[in-house]
Amino acid sequence: MFGLEQFFSFADLWSPLFLVAALLVIVLYLGLTGYFRDRFPGSRPVTRGQRVSFIVGVLLIYLSQGGPIDLMGHLMFTFHMVMMSLCYIIAPPLLLIGIPDWMWRFLLDRPLLRKLKWMMHPILTAVLFNALFSFYHIPAVHDYVMLNYGVHTLYYIALYIAAFMMWWPVVNPVPEWNLISDVKKMGYIFLNGLLITPACALLIFADESLYATYNDPNTWAAAMGYCVSGSPEALLAAFDGPQFFSWFDVREDQQLGGILMKLVQETMYGIILAYVFSRWFRREGKDDDVADSTPKSDWQNA
Repeated sequence: MFGLEQFFSFADLWSPLFLVAALLVIVLYLGLTGYFRDRFPGSRPVTRGQRVSFIVGVLLIYLSQGGPIDLMGHLMFTFHMVMMSLCYIIAPPLLLIGIPDWMWRFLLDRPLLRKLKWMMHPILTAVLFNALFSFYHIPAVHDYVMLNYGVHTLYYIALYIAAFMMWWPVVNPVPEWNLISDVKKMGYIFLNGLLITPACALLIFADESLYATYNDPNTWAAAMGYCVSGSPEALLAAFDGPQFFSWFDVREDQQLGGILMKLVQETMYGIILAYVFSRWFRREGKDDDVADSTPKSDWQNA
């Protein structure tokens, strides 16, 4: 991919263990929603669309966190934002839609999880995800996270959980966990679009490259040492930094990444907004039809 096989090993590019884990998750899902489905109370067959949604969601997470896009994200900031978009904006709603309501009920019908239902309040979930996303893109925070593998892993897990929570009020398939109406969901989507804008604006309108992991060869090599074989010293001896692989200068790359993130976010939110609006519109139309067909009393006819 992009000639990277000339410089990096198959394991560096494709993370075989991560790929095996992703495939095992898909096999487990197909088994639980297929052959072993009868072990769940109230289970029903999942649709083809649900299966496709879940499988695509898992594969997007693999590509963004373990496949070539993950490696490219260390070489170009644009691909870093592609990774963020796939993993936190696109994949979570696909997984939520792909898991059937009866499986969600089985998971959520635990005393501890019922007590934590307050954590899914829409204001909390919107603020939590966008705060974590924005805080991560403060230059000092970003470089620190990229240079400390344990912190990097924990932060990405926290960000993914927050993304999952952010999408839950909009696309969760369990009616009893549906905390807001369709009209409020449209406002919620609009709120998320506003909250993520400052972070994207910082990237687009900055006068200089903000992140040492993309503009300083030594910092870049130290960060790369966590995701590829070979020492940072060997990377520096072979390349002069991420600019060796980039199609743009570091500031243009950063700006393109910010633009791409905003476009993906707006597109995804627009699709979900259209879906929520159409569902609300159909429901309102059915309610009007029922009201029109209901016999009226004498005072209504007067």
